[in-house]
Amino acid sequence: MSLSMASATLDKIQELEHKGVGRLLWQYALPAVVSQIIASVYNMADRAFIGHGVGVAAIAGLSITMPVMNIVHAFGSLVGVGASARMSIVLGRKDYRWAENILGNSVLLTFLFGFLFVTSGYLFMDPILEIFGASEETIGYAREYLMIVLPGMFMTTLTFNLTGLIRASGYPIKSMVILGGGALLNMLLDPLFIFGFHWGIAGAAWATTISMSVTGVAAVWHFAKPSSFIRFRRHAWTPRGYIFRNILMIGLSPFLMNVAAAGVVGILNSQLLRYGADLAVGTYGVVNTYANLLVLVILGICQGMQPIAGYNYGAGHNDRLKQVYLLTMKVCVLVGLVGSLISCIMPAYMARLFTRDPALIEMAVPATRFLMVMFPLIGFTITNSNFFQSIDKPWIAIVTSLSRQVIFLVPLSYLVPLAFAQAGGHGLMGVWMACTLSDVAGAALAAMLLYHQRKVFQPGHVPEPPRMVKEAGPKD
Repeated sequence: MSLSMASATLDKIQELEHKGVGRLLWQYALPAVVSQIIASVYNMADRAFIGHGVGVAAIAGLSITMPVMNIVHAFGSLVGVGASARMSIVLGRKDYRWAENILGNSVLLTFLFGFLFVTSGYLFMDPILEIFGASEETIGYAREYLMIVLPGMFMTTLTFNLTGLIRASGYPIKSMVILGGGALLNMLLDPLFIFGFHWGIAGAAWATTISMSVTGVAAVWHFAKPSSFIRFRRHAWTPRGYIFRNILMIGLSPFLMNVAAAGVVGILNSQLLRYGADLAVGTYGVVNTYANLLVLVILGICQGMQPIAGYNYGAGHNDRLKQVYLLTMKVCVLVGLVGSLISCIMPAYMARLFTRDPALIEMAVPATRFLMVMFPLIGFTITNSNFFQSIDKPWIAIVTSLSRQVIFLVPLSYLVPLAFAQAGGHGLMGVWMACTLSDVAGAALAAMLLYHQRKVFQPGHVPEPPRMVKEAGPKD
């Protein structure tokens, strides 16, 4: 490690300790938010191209694949979030060799999970799609899409992992460029393959696979260059069980959240299929695209919070920890409020971006308002989950992140529609209402857990030591 590289690292650490919290959050969060917005715009464009170029049934088929894609995101988060959080901590300890060991071991985990996921996807594709609500009309589209996308999903998990590490090692803008560039490439290839080559939903799948492969190669190249601050070295490729455990422990919260999202979408699709047929499944896919846009923006802001909160918590700067939490929470709630107002004021217009089908547009109006009205509370819940994750309280983060989607939404998605039907109403409205009620309940639980952990903000509070196996850390 050269003196100039070590000096650059020290400067970054001192920024986290002394630079204004507002400027730091802007500096770290803006690139993450930009890349998240670009990725979300790509997702909306993908569905719009398919809706206008293939049809409503294809949108429903693509919606069926969303849980599978969420599982891919889950594996990417399991390794990527855990590795980046651990790398931030060891860089703060100025242990650069350990940081490179985390880099190499995280790639080994990515290879392992990627192989298992792709193999399982091909072996059990039809049963998986049926579980997530595929019908005879939509399973063909979903199968055609996944058959092409599955091999590229390994590159997706690799990209998620390495861009997180690029950000953690001091290159937030480069991380943004890689992720944003892949999304923009996807948007360029979509119309070419769907309309130009007339490949239908397969064209969207090829666009996704190619763009993710390009971003994966770009991320690998960053760590392969000799000029990189943290890079691939021979010692980094030795498997180390304690590093695996450290990565998986902190990454467990976003992993379970993404897996739960996949399972909940499957449950909701089944309920929607029961009460509203394929049209309701397609409607949920359209509305969920807007919801994912806001979630990705909020997650980008929280990604900016993570290194600031983690460092200052470890250093015992509880006043700065409180500042960054409150600022992040206020911004995320505001984002949720703006998104909620826009969605509730013009739901029909937003649906027309994806389809001309009048029945789907009519159904999307109440669905959008039910699903989006409580988004300020969702912003609050997500902020708390990521905050607990950043200060090495993974189990509290897990409970907070799963509360809205699993603890409350799963039972409510059965009970509320049944109550609506027994009262003479439409069960489909009960499904939409269940989503609203779960948002409120999840935020209430998050507030209770935050109150229970309020001591972390108190002056003089000494944080628990980081959960690092072999605290001194082997140097080889």
